[in-house]
Formats: sequence, structure tokens, C-alpha cells
Amino acid sequence: MGLLDKVFGKKEEKGDVEIHTYQDFWNWFLTKEKEFHQIVKNRAHIETDFFDLMSSQLRKINEGFYFLAGMTDDETVELIITAEGEIKNIVFAEEIVATAPNVKNWKFTALKPEMSLDSGISMDGHEFTTENIHFYANEIDGYPDEIDITFVYDHLTADNKNSVITGVCIFLDNFLGELNFATQIDTFSVIGKDEIKSDLIPITKLKDYLQWREREFTEKYKDVKDFSEEDAYTVLEAVLNNGMPLIATMNTTSLKYEAKASYPWISVLKIQYNGDGNNGLPVNEDYENLNLIEETAFQNLKNDNGNLYIGRESADGVREIYFASKDFRSVSKILQKIIKDNPKYKMSLEIYKDKYWQSFERYNIN
Repeated sequence: MGLLDKVFGKKEEKGDVEIHTYQDFWNWFLTKEKEFHQIVKNRAHIETDFFDLMSSQLRKINEGFYFLAGMTDDETVELIITAEGEIKNIVFAEEIVATAPNVKNWKFTALKPEMSLDSGISMDGHEFTTENIHFYANEIDGYPDEIDITFVYDHLTADNKNSVITGVCIFLDNFLGELNFATQIDTFSVIGKDEIKSDLIPITKLKDYLQWREREFTEKYKDVKDFSEEDAYTVLEAVLNNGMPLIATMNTTSLKYEAKASYPWISVLKIQYNGDGNNGLPVNEDYENLNLIEETAFQNLKNDNGNLYIGRESADGVREIYFASKDFRSVSKILQKIIKDNPKYKMSLEIYKDKYWQSFERYNIN
């Protein structure tokens, strides 16, 4: 692919149109596609007449959408809709592209694909290539399935560390592809040659290594029995550093499940409420509403659909509700629909991989 341009628009289109669904967006796009094709091909007024218009409409569907556009050949424009590695938005980028129409001289792609980086990339005066980036894997005691990678950049210094880390991440995002980079590596660090603690492996072998680890993981857990026990709960109380009380209700049974790594995706639904008059805890009306929201999530994320309810925590005006899942796509859709259906409360969602549920070790339930 030729030069790609990333954009997150700031301007609204004049003569704004109603866009609520994927089909609405593509219907609008079809009224503009010939004009857009010429703009991208000729790179004329591309920011104002393409980037700003596209991003303002995509933002109506999902504010987590970004996009890239460029020529794949003399006549074909590729439009890549990306979630910029944000796990909770990946499924929506996949969905909107799945509904795209067939349009002559256009190619629509969900998420940044793997790219050949023989010539590397340039950023902030640094070159990132397959020649100057290496890696090695780390074994973590007690966490044998954790994929922890150390990347070594030949020219990292104390002064350029921040820009180098960003550059290495962009390199990996393109080298592995957005989905693989976001999901195949659990934790990683970027260091210079003076910090090396193991033999270096060429970065060109990274894909093979990750595929091998993924096959090992799948084989290890393919015959593991899904969680099917009756839930039992424990109520825990603590005091925050600011003196406010914290009350948690945790699913003791799920926290004792031995095959936690088979449910590696952790979801945290955060709901803000006014706890000023009750030591940071919800008053009766909020308490009932929050319980209804939680029950809706619980009923839609059943064990037999690959999800586990872990528990909840309330403190200092925030309730957090926790789930663990085999995959992140359905939980993304269900919890973000709950957010959309409950505008009375300010809510947010975080989804991340935690194969050993280290996030919940603080509860220390034996």
C-alpha cells in the first residue's frame, strides 16, 4: 500500500446528515465515493474534503473509530477502519466493514493488516527496521502461559526512549497487524542494547513464535471443562486511603476456578454515581438502579456463552462490575449497549487480557 494517512477529525460536515447505523453510514458514503476517490487519488484538499467529512460521520457510529486511506494501485483506494488497538472497539470496526457495499475501485478493510516492512518505517528522525529491532521472550514464575516479550532497539537512549517506544509500537502494529499485536502479546517492554539479559532473536521470527505459543495455549486448554459450578459470594469491606469505605461482593467460586487462563479477557464496567451524602456509597435509588444495570449485564453474559461474573466493587462514587470471558467481542457489544441504554449515569468500559486474573489477587480469597 502507498502512503497511508491517519485521521481523527475535528470538524462537522456542513449540511449534517442523520447517521445512526452502519447502513446509514454506507448510504451516505455512496453519495460521496466518486468524489472521495478522486480526492484521495489526486491528494487534492484531502484533509478538508475527505478526512474531516469521513471522520465526522464515522464518529456518529463510534467515537473509537479511526481510519487510514491510500492507493493500493493506480485505481484502487483502500479504506481501513481501525480501532487503534482498543480491544473494546475491535468488534465494531469488524462489523462496519462486514456491511460495506461492493464499490468499484474501492477496497474496505477492518483493522490494520500485516504489512511488508522490508524498508522499515521512519519516525521522529529514527528508522525502525527488521535489522535494528530484535526480541526475546521472558518466563514468569507461576505464570507459564503469559507471553511477555522484551523488544530491543539498537539505538535506544535515555533521551529518545519515549519516541523509540512509540516507534517500536507502530512498527509492531504494522508488522504483526493490528488484531495480532493487540491480542497475541500479554505484556512487553522496549529496551536498549545495554540492558539485554538473554540471547536476541531476529524480529522476523516473532510471528512464528507467537503462532507457536498460541497453538500451545489452544492445545493445553481445549479439553478443559468450562466453568459450571454454582456461584457462591463473599462480601468484603475495606477503607480507602482517603478514609472512604469500600464494599465488594465477589464470586468466590469463580475466583477459585483453576483454569482461569481459559477465560483471559477481563471486562470492567465503571458506573459513576453521587455518593457525597453516603460516604461514597450509593443511596437507595442509585443502589437499586445500579443493581438493575448489573443484573442486565449478568443475564446477558451467561456462563454457557463463555463468560464468568467475577463480582463488583463500590467506593468513592464509583461502582465497578467485573466479568471474565473467553473472547472479547460479545462482551464488548453487550456492555457498550448497556452504556448506551443508561444515559442517566456516566459509564465507561475497559477490556484487557489477564490470563491469571492478577487484577483480582488483591481480594485474596482462598
